[in-house]
Amino acid sequence: MSVIGVIPARLQSTRLPRKLLLDATGQPLLQYAWEAACNAESLDEVIIATDSQEIADVASGFGAEVELTEQHPSGTDRVAEVARGLTEQCGFIVNIQGDEPELNPDSIDLLVDAITASHDTRMATLATPILTTDVLSDPSCTKVVCDNTGRAMYFSRCPIPFVRDGDVEPGDAESPWLLHLGIYAYRRDFLLELAAMPPSRLERLEKLEQLRALEAGARLQVAIVDEPSVGIDTRDDYARFVARQSAADSERLAG
Repeated sequence: MSVIGVIPARLQSTRLPRKLLLDATGQPLLQYAWEAACNAESLDEVIIATDSQEIADVASGFGAEVELTEQHPSGTDRVAEVARGLTEQCGFIVNIQGDEPELNPDSIDLLVDAITASHDTRMATLATPILTTDVLSDPSCTKVVCDNTGRAMYFSRCPIPFVRDGDVEPGDAESPWLLHLGIYAYRRDFLLELAAMPPSRLERLEKLEQLRALEAGARLQVAIVDEPSVGIDTRDDYARFVARQSAADSERLAG
């Protein structure tokens, strides 16, 4: 069964409009995520899914396979539209964020390993240890709690688990906190089921789509990586990315 990577890409983002086409580094932001996905050994194909003809033209220009979709309220729905058009020989879909230009291809491979390791696993995602109290307390940073087998028990914007006694801190050897990373792998049939479900009760409360899968009783496996990739959400985020790329380019030239 093949594994297809899909990058949902919309033109107008809320905090940084047209961010996927920003090209101060010499290439559009979207291209970095596409290149990372193409370098993952586990993916048989990578598709950029967009409702923007402008994004489609740019992506085709750097060599990507592109599928034009309808407008959708979420990236998951956009990925599901692509999945519906694929043959049943496609067993797995990986939803890759286009605004994470420094995504490690090895992380994608680890994610695919997590979903293919067990027939019971319908969906998989990644997490990384939380090292600071700022991240732990930030409601924009989603936390996940797993059981002893790595199966997700719950996701929340709140710091979970709550430590009633003791003085455990993020980064300690006994620290229990994990930061959820927004990349997903699905069995194709489950993705289509998930997209057809209405938003669930807990999903509506927390504004977290992955809770829909948990409330439906699905096994959602979590694999752990050492470091998160950095998403680009604001102009400052992008400026820091450009600076990192410039420093990396200078180092390569010096070497």
